[in-house]
Amino acid sequence: MKALIFEPFSGASGDMVIGSLLDLGVDESEIADGIAAFNLRMEVEEVERGGIVAKKVRFIGGLGGAEERSYPEIARIIRDSGLDSEIINNSLCIFERIADAEARVHGEDKQHLRFHELGAMDTIGDLVGSSIAFSSINPDIVISTPISVGRGYVKTEHGLMPVPAPATLEILRRTPLLFQGGLSHSELLTPTGAAILGHFVNRSVSSLPPLRITETGYGAGSRDLSVPNVLRASLGELAMDLATDMVGVLETNVDNVTGELLGNLIEVLMAEGAKDVTIMPALMKKGRAGHVIRVITAPEDVQRMAYLIMRETGTLGVREMEVRRRYIASREKVEMKVKIRGIERGVAVKIGRGADGEVLNIAAEFEDAKRVASELKMPLKEVIKIVEGEARKNFFL
Repeated sequence: MKALIFEPFSGASGDMVIGSLLDLGVDESEIADGIAAFNLRMEVEEVERGGIVAKKVRFIGGLGGAEERSYPEIARIIRDSGLDSEIINNSLCIFERIADAEARVHGEDKQHLRFHELGAMDTIGDLVGSSIAFSSINPDIVISTPISVGRGYVKTEHGLMPVPAPATLEILRRTPLLFQGGLSHSELLTPTGAAILGHFVNRSVSSLPPLRITETGYGAGSRDLSVPNVLRASLGELAMDLATDMVGVLETNVDNVTGELLGNLIEVLMAEGAKDVTIMPALMKKGRAGHVIRVITAPEDVQRMAYLIMRETGTLGVREMEVRRRYIASREKVEMKVKIRGIERGVAVKIGRGADGEVLNIAAEFEDAKRVASELKMPLKEVIKIVEGEARKNFFL
């Protein structure tokens, strides 16, 4: 699986994203031809940041004729550019994230937002340029480590505000991107950088998964900081091998054990550390109804589990199946806040992922969903459906 990996240890901006992708090998002419539709020209130079050579991107020019441009006008300019529909759609989606955040922070309808001409054209260059670069690379998955947002305060029209700036924080709030402070006493993440990564990143991780790197590129920020002010992007192959662990599998047949005892057996074995317990109905010898009990456990617990099965059921023999390993998805539990009938409740969801980070399954934690259903006097299946639906919006990106 072809993976594009970002490591924003010194934050990110639109020009840093484009610079890093150009350094990975994206053809400058592809972006130059695309932004020419807006009378923009791109300048790219190699600079040094903290001893690391990186590509610095600048956009020059613009449509002219106006000091400010409104949100609808900028959206129309992008929509009518004549570029490929994929580039237009991605650019508009990123711009929508920025506009929604600005509208939320300023408390006004985004249709009334106005952007300074120079800032608007820089933003168009960033949105369109990054969309073209991502399309050129065409990765199967985009991964990011936590974004450093910096620390201290930033000057806004509302006065001094803590980093990250309000619009940047609002964009981050609407994405699953992980972020953290940073060593530099300054603002490291711009709203445009947050919106671009928020749109394209499929998976935000605290540490990199197993992969093989084939190319690395660096995009330069504008300032020299206490750490190299660069965004690192890498191309690589994600390891597709599934994780494994060693297990023991025990099995026995019983024909004289009641349902109540079998239910208790499941509780006893799970409490003692069994990984899974399955009981299946079976037709035994002489036409007697019975059950097959199967238990998955850690290899070191096989004998102890066999003894517990004998003690609880009275069976005189337990078989150990020859199993070397099982293949497993990585599992994590995430606490979510979900609004159900206008009331916010905390519910945990379990997420299963493959080795490449793909979400394989999302399941609401049963006891949490049961509690919420009881509190809100709702059917349990309806609560589970709502919780898992919200979780899928957040994790299937």
